[in-house]
Amino acid sequence: MSGVDVRTFDPDQLFSAEMIADPYPYYHALQREDPVHWNERLQIWVLTRYAEVAPAMRDERISYHEKMKPFLSKLPEALRLDLDEFERHVSTWLGHTDPPHHTRLRGLIHRAFVPRLMEHMRLHIQTRVNELIDTVEAEGRGEMDVIWDFAYPLPASVIAEMLGVPAEDHQLFKHWTDDIVAFMGTARAQPDDAQRALNGVRGLSEYVRGVIAEHRQRPRETLISGLMSTDENGGQLSEDEIVGVCSGLFIAGHETTTNLIGNGMLALLRNRDQLEKLRDNPNLINSAVEELLRYDSPVQRSWGVALDDMEIGGKRIRAGELVLKMLGAANRDPEQFPDPDTLDIVRADNRHIAFGYGFHFCLGAPLARIEGQIAINTLLRRLPNIRLAAPDVEWHPNIAFRGLKSLPVTF
Repeated sequence: MSGVDVRTFDPDQLFSAEMIADPYPYYHALQREDPVHWNERLQIWVLTRYAEVAPAMRDERISYHEKMKPFLSKLPEALRLDLDEFERHVSTWLGHTDPPHHTRLRGLIHRAFVPRLMEHMRLHIQTRVNELIDTVEAEGRGEMDVIWDFAYPLPASVIAEMLGVPAEDHQLFKHWTDDIVAFMGTARAQPDDAQRALNGVRGLSEYVRGVIAEHRQRPRETLISGLMSTDENGGQLSEDEIVGVCSGLFIAGHETTTNLIGNGMLALLRNRDQLEKLRDNPNLINSAVEELLRYDSPVQRSWGVALDDMEIGGKRIRAGELVLKMLGAANRDPEQFPDPDTLDIVRADNRHIAFGYGFHFCLGAPLARIEGQIAINTLLRRLPNIRLAAPDVEWHPNIAFRGLKSLPVTF
C-alpha cells in the first residue's frame, strides 16, 4: 500500500479487509503526498499529520456538537427514519458538545471523578482481573480468548461498579453499545443498522434514567450520585445531561478500554522482545501502556464540522465542511515519533493523542490507564508463556474504533 496514489484512491477501500487489518501504510502515503486531503467522494477533509491533527483537536472553530448533522444528511433517504431523535440523544454526550457548554459539563463531571473513587476502582479492577484469570486457568484448557474471556468483561464490570448498576446487566450494555458504535463507525449503513442504533440509544437512555431514579431514592457513593450532587456554586447537571454523560461512558468504557487491552496484547505478542522486557520489568508498565496506545490507538478517528472559513496546512476549509482528524495516523507520524512503526515500550517523549487533545481530552483517561496497566501486567505475570494461537486475527469493520473480534491465545 505504500505506493498508493491518494488522488485516485477509492474511498470504499477504507472499509476493505486490507485497510481494516493495517491502515498505517495508507496513513503514511497521505502524510507524504497530501496530509490535508480533500476526499471528493466522501466530501470530507482528512488530516493525517500530528502538526495538523493536534491543533485541530483543540480548535473551537471545529464543532463537535454539529458534527452529526452532515454525517446523517449524507445517508440515503431510507435511513433517515427518526434519526433526528438519534441526533438528539448523541448530542448530549460530552464528546459531542462545544464550549462554553462543554466547559461547564466537564467541570461538574470532573468533580465526580474524585481520587477516593478512583482508588476504590483500582482495588476492584485488580480483584476482577484475578477472578477472570482464575476462571480460564480453572478450565484447564491452556487457552483463552483475550477479548471475550478478559478484555470485554473487565471494563463492563468496572463501569457497572463505578455507576452502581448490577454487573449482570452488562449484556444489555453490550447489545446497545455495539449497535450504536457499528452504525457510527461505517459509511455503509443499512436501514436495519440505523434502526438498531436508534433502539440502542433509546434503551441506554431509558436504562440510565431508571438508575438515576433508584439513586434518588437510595443515594450511594457512585459516579452517578456524584453527578447528581451540586458544586460549591450551586451548579448541577440536569437529568438529560447525566443521561448523556453516562451513555457516553458506557460507549467509551466498553469500546475503547476493551480495544486498549486487546490491541495492546496483540502488539506485545507480535513483538516478543517487548513482551519479555515488560514481563521481566513490570515497573515499565506505565510507559508501555502509553506506547501501546500510540502504536495501535483504540480510537482512530474523530470528526467535526468547520463553523467558519479557516486554513489548515495551507488548505482553505469552508464553513460547513467536515474535518476528519486521524488520531491513529498522527500517532504514527514520523515527524513526531522517530521510527513510528516500531513498538518501543520505553519510548521517550511519547506525546500521543490517543485520548484526544485540548478541551476534548478524555476525562476517563486515568481510569482507562489504570485498567490497561493492571490487566496487561497481571496477564504477563500469571500467564508467562502466553502466545498467539494463530498468526492471523480478525478486526471489527469499524473505521472509527479499532478493535479485534477475538484474540485466541495459549498459555
